[in-house]
Amino acid sequence: MGWEIIPIMIGSVALVAIVLGIAQDTFQAWLKHKEKQMELMANKTAEQAAQYAAKAQKLEARVRVLERIATDRGSDLAMQIEDLRDGGELKESVQ
Repeated sequence: MGWEIIPIMIGSVALVAIVLGIAQDTFQAWLKHKEKQMELMANKTAEQAAQYAAKAQKLEARVRVLERIATDRGSDLAMQIEDLRDGGELKESVQ
């Protein structure tokens, strides 16, 4: 090997270092982007879970009311059913 190849090797090493530095910066930016996407997805999923939980609670309350109506023979059934149709909550009947 002659001395004329040394500048080429130094230039090649410098070029590789520059390319690797750019690649590292690009990869880190991509990772930050992916982390942000995951955070947004987690927040959206948490919101949906909260909405589903609220809906489940409302449905459970309605089922309890319907169970009470079905088992309470001393109350005015038609009036309670109409209250449910109107979207109102039934008050606990005193037995």
